[in-house]
Amino acid sequence: MTPSGLPPETVLRLGVVGTGRISQVAHLPAATKADRVELVAVCDSSPSVANQVAARYAVRGCTDSVELLADVDAVLVATPDRFHLPIAANAIRAGKPVLVEKPLADTLAAADELSRLAVDNQVKLQVGAMKRHDPGMGYARRSRARIGPVLTAQAWYRVMSSLRPPTEATLFPKVVVDDAWREAQEADKADREQYLLRTHGAHVFDSLRYLVGEVASLHAEVARSGPDFSWHGIGRLVESGGLVSFEISASVHGQWAEGFDIYGERGHLRVRSFFPFFRRPSDVTLFTEDEAVQVSPLFGDSDPYELQLEAFARAVLDDEPTTPDGHDGVAAVRLIEAVRESARRRGAEVTL
Repeated sequence: MTPSGLPPETVLRLGVVGTGRISQVAHLPAATKADRVELVAVCDSSPSVANQVAARYAVRGCTDSVELLADVDAVLVATPDRFHLPIAANAIRAGKPVLVEKPLADTLAAADELSRLAVDNQVKLQVGAMKRHDPGMGYARRSRARIGPVLTAQAWYRVMSSLRPPTEATLFPKVVVDDAWREAQEADKADREQYLLRTHGAHVFDSLRYLVGEVASLHAEVARSGPDFSWHGIGRLVESGGLVSFEISASVHGQWAEGFDIYGERGHLRVRSFFPFFRRPSDVTLFTEDEAVQVSPLFGDSDPYELQLEAFARAVLDDEPTTPDGHDGVAAVRLIEAVRESARRRGAEVTL
């Protein structure tokens, strides 16, 4: 028997709550091919969407997330952010491990409550910051110690504007939409500035912590141009005292741009990432000064949505740690709120 009490050949019977765009284009396709995962049920507040998506995957469909818990081993929550806490909390109280889309919750208080609830109930909680499961990012993480303490690092995340819809139309399967339901959910995006910072900042700050470590303090400012926003900031690293600069722009009128440059006492890590639905691993180059060698590895299996589900299955079935875990999810939301506060105060330093 495995630590979960299940036979080693057992697969994880997964239920997905929230079958909007991210589920239909990423999570559900990944669930059909992930090792040791079996999609058994979907749930959506729109009966039309729930039924159509359930039929597409030949699984049970429902509109009540509590009802879904009856015959699943674990739950993936991909609803709007403000519903993460109540839905995931119900699952945790029912003893069901949960994978929650990023950010962990819409506020720091809600994220902290959810993380504590998982710990108190000894239930696995994983955050859907799937970039940690990009093999290029994993290589960069494993290699970081080889370049020594970080003096300076730069991170940027620039979401494309007019190029994004046709790119997605090329890559995405046909998405089931309930127009009336979608209009009702627009409340999540009413404050565009905060919605964009929360949505995209969750990726940037989880990746930043993953690659260069904890941030002790930061200061940031925001620029606005019509519907477009750009946050720039500088943070002080806890471990080395080095500085990391970051940019989050949504949107830029050009191509997608995302990456890191990390300079340590003994070398340099260069990371260039791609539009996530390309499912292409990040390009990584490691230069070590003492060897005067530059390495750029190649990767095969690279769908981060599939890989994060497989990691979640191992965490549940084999009692491995979740990554990112609830603590990581809280830390990312804390950084988002620190940027928001610093920008509100025109770049004042915020201590974390």
